[in-house]
Amino acid sequence: MRVALAAHAAVALVAAPASAQTADASGRIVYEATFFQRFQPANALEIVRRVPGFTLEQVEVDVRGFGQAAGNVVINGQRPSSKSDTIDVVLARIPASRVARVEVGPGTLFGAEYSGKAQVVNLILTGEGGLAGTATGTLRRQYDGKLFPEGSVSTLLRRGDSTFNASIGVNNNQTSEEGYDTLRALPSGELLEYRRKINSIADPNAFVSGSWDYKASQFETARFNARYAFDRFRLSQTNDVLPVGGIARDDRLNQRFNFDEWEVGGDIQRPLLGGGVKLIGLATRRDRQDRERALLRVRGNVIDGDEQQVRSQRDEAVLRALWTRPDLNGWSVETGIEGALNRLRSKVDLFSLAEDGTRTRIDLPVDDATVTEYRAEAFASASRSLSPKLRMDLALNYEMSRLTVEGDAEAKRSLRFLKPKVNLDWRPGNGWRAQASIARTVAQLRFEDFISAAELTNERVNGGNAELVPQRSWEALATIEKQVLGDGLVKVELGYTQTSLVQDRVPTPEGFDAPGNLGDGSSKIARATFDVPVSRLGIKGGRISGRLSYVGTSVRDPYTGRQRPFSGASPFVYEVNWRQDMGDFAWGVGFSGDDPSTYYRRNELDTFYPGNPYITAFAEYRPTRSTTVTLSVDNLGDFPARRSRLFFDPDRRTPSPFRVEDRVRSQHILPYLTIKHNFG
Repeated sequence: MRVALAAHAAVALVAAPASAQTADASGRIVYEATFFQRFQPANALEIVRRVPGFTLEQVEVDVRGFGQAAGNVVINGQRPSSKSDTIDVVLARIPASRVARVEVGPGTLFGAEYSGKAQVVNLILTGEGGLAGTATGTLRRQYDGKLFPEGSVSTLLRRGDSTFNASIGVNNNQTSEEGYDTLRALPSGELLEYRRKINSIADPNAFVSGSWDYKASQFETARFNARYAFDRFRLSQTNDVLPVGGIARDDRLNQRFNFDEWEVGGDIQRPLLGGGVKLIGLATRRDRQDRERALLRVRGNVIDGDEQQVRSQRDEAVLRALWTRPDLNGWSVETGIEGALNRLRSKVDLFSLAEDGTRTRIDLPVDDATVTEYRAEAFASASRSLSPKLRMDLALNYEMSRLTVEGDAEAKRSLRFLKPKVNLDWRPGNGWRAQASIARTVAQLRFEDFISAAELTNERVNGGNAELVPQRSWEALATIEKQVLGDGLVKVELGYTQTSLVQDRVPTPEGFDAPGNLGDGSSKIARATFDVPVSRLGIKGGRISGRLSYVGTSVRDPYTGRQRPFSGASPFVYEVNWRQDMGDFAWGVGFSGDDPSTYYRRNELDTFYPGNPYITAFAEYRPTRSTTVTLSVDNLGDFPARRSRLFFDPDRRTPSPFRVEDRVRSQHILPYLTIKHNFG
């Protein structure tokens, strides 16, 4: 009987129409699992990436607190109570066979932390019991012919109202890149130095994680999760230096970075006053030990050098309580409070090395300090449909924090911010949708920006700044989208942001360059995305997608007094992908690139030129419904990346640079073979 039922389900899966439909007046669009069968996905991550017009938002794991670390994906209407496991990692652990459907709707349908997000994906899992999982193995080849294997295994077991998930993975990231540097005098362009460089990079990392989920009803849920991960980054650089008219050197650079992370968390939810009250707890610890050494050598003998050691410990504890009610006099409401303690203890030791090996410590302005933040945030959101086609979302957050710096620098400050959000969502019909939102946002500070440290590979020092404060902005965004050619989607976004106390780079009294605050700045935003099937144009199984983004930033430079972009901003970004699915076989190619980005430092302009276009390609074969074999190639165009550093003396108030350094690096063409197998 069980075999017959399974066979009947498989027939129904094939026969069901692969279409999307609007599920309710809130604007939620539903994609049944059959819609994704043409792509033969191995896990939930591959399903989410195939949702038309949707871009998975990557959130930095260093973001403090729980609410601000929300991405744009939830599972069964709930956000996983984990931060170290990013959402793409969580999704990759869920077998595709356990996904019943995908819902796409405005952010406020899924909680206060998602308010203002134009699209949030809700992944609905099946209630099917038993064991299922995914095993993945990859073999990478670098340009010198070396092969490197890696793999992961994840399992999911459902028993009654409980779901158990366990995962282990090893990434054997190893790369070699070659290139050269030139150092020239300006304005003559005379060559001063030529350097031939080869970087051997090994970045092995591994993780093990597990979770238990319990769901008896909508408001009777519980979860516990734990994770351990480590990373062991190793770089060895050979550097043949040929000064014009000088003595040739064979310099060396070695970097050894060790990173360990532990996280435990969980939540529990119970019914209360027609809704549900949830308590979330999370504790994380990250230990880091870095050591790097740069040596100047002549015929193998050290003539000069530097060494740096960094030891840091980062701790976070978060407690969040919230109450949710989906229908309160026509409103969907959520309110709560979050408290967090974050602490960074960091000590940096920088030494100069003499020929005889003697080490002399170099004192930096803030190289031994503890940064502590106590933060509380109250929040509330409410949304309702004003008509069958119009929805309004409101949110209000109030943040309070106490920040202290102790050690080489002493600083204390209390900060308070009111952060309102308003969003209107209009669906006039015929596949059209329009959104308009305005919100006040406050950026987070990187605790590492308070600490001084050297960059040995760049021969410069980053000063720490204990007086740094977060920038704050008013953001306005308008979005128009249209469904085309069945399940295709075209979307255009226009926005404007006004920012005060822009976080950028400023001079320090000690003569260093450090993170700091400038004056008022602005950003102009124009983005277009498309995801279009071309079957109706005669190409069966074909689909083209892409995005074009322009973000123009402007702030007054503290040296020149003129307007310039924010440091690190890349105005234009583009991506175009083609994919064709033909039964058991699929293939695709992608092109991506972006504009150069410049960091405006005290005495230099540091500009990065990515190797454009970055071309990827793949060919995929599915010998069975459970197994996929994929041959992929990265950097198919073999375009190198370039970096240019213009130097000014004594700083950028001098209008003309006196020297330029150009760096060229290439990893060449990178092929790899991946085998994925689903079981259960």
